[in-house]
Amino acid sequence: MTIKVVRGNPTSEELAAALAVVRARAAAAATPPSGAPGPRDSWADPSRIAAHRVPRPGPASWARTYWPA
Repeated sequence: MTIKVVRGNPTSEELAAALAVVRARAAAAATPPSGAPGPRDSWADPSRIAAHRVPRPGPASWARTYWPA
């Protein structure tokens, strides 16, 4: 990033303060808000279970519901 002084004659301290503000704003814009959900893991995706065959009905079919073969 290049910063160019167009008008005036700022001191080193003024330039440092202006650069600190610009960098802080850029960092704040780059980070997502804290309340935003992050990316979902693949293990939490419901389509992972629904993509498999439904178990055949029977006495132990409830046990095979979430353990596709």
